[in-house]
Amino acid sequence: MTEHTGRTTDGAPPHGEREYLPPMAKSWLLPLYDPVSRFLGVGKVHRRLLAQAALQPGQRVLEIGCGTGNLLLEAKAVQPGASVTGLDPDAGALARARRKARRRGLAVDVDRGFADALPYPDDSVDVALSAFMLHHVPAGEREPAVHELLRVLRPGGRLHLVDLDGHEQPGDGHVHPGGGRRTHRGHRHRRMRDHAVDGIDDLLRRAGFPDVAEVATEVRRHTGRITYYRATR
Repeated sequence: MTEHTGRTTDGAPPHGEREYLPPMAKSWLLPLYDPVSRFLGVGKVHRRLLAQAALQPGQRVLEIGCGTGNLLLEAKAVQPGASVTGLDPDAGALARARRKARRRGLAVDVDRGFADALPYPDDSVDVALSAFMLHHVPAGEREPAVHELLRVLRPGGRLHLVDLDGHEQPGDGHVHPGGGRRTHRGHRHRRMRDHAVDGIDDLLRRAGFPDVAEVATEVRRHTGRITYYRATR
């Protein structure tokens, strides 16, 4: 498969390479990615997303934004009979994913590339997975990325996605001096609020998915509101 190149936001890019946001925002923080993920309870989110996906033997599964491979490897462990591939622009994260796969004896493929230019044929994927990836994509590139997922999914194929949700939620019921009830975006930390994605269901429909469902919502202690979606081609 074609390997796409990329650059990080904390260094000058080689000529011709694209900018991207690394898993921990700065490349030198990558060793902290897995410990922080464990602290945030991301593994539970991954297991819930995989339960929603209900992977079957013989399916071709693609995770976009696979990072260091945690969801990717869990998918293969849950359904060894599936063909599982992960894609990410960060070469360092992919190297960690490969090492973890070797240690666990799990046969997965990892490719370097971008969500808006998937190096896979039309109608070649049964299940696409996306966990906390979309908020890393610049707003103007999100619809092209989702359209690419639609392209590579087979008819009847499904996208299972979870991400920070930017929808405003009722606040604590207190009334502001101006008379309005306080609302919040479901995230206590400013960085989480800034990266939350508004209107994911509308985004999926605009990109061409005819069947989009909001499956579940959780409000978690450290990440705030997250929402699970299912979209069928």
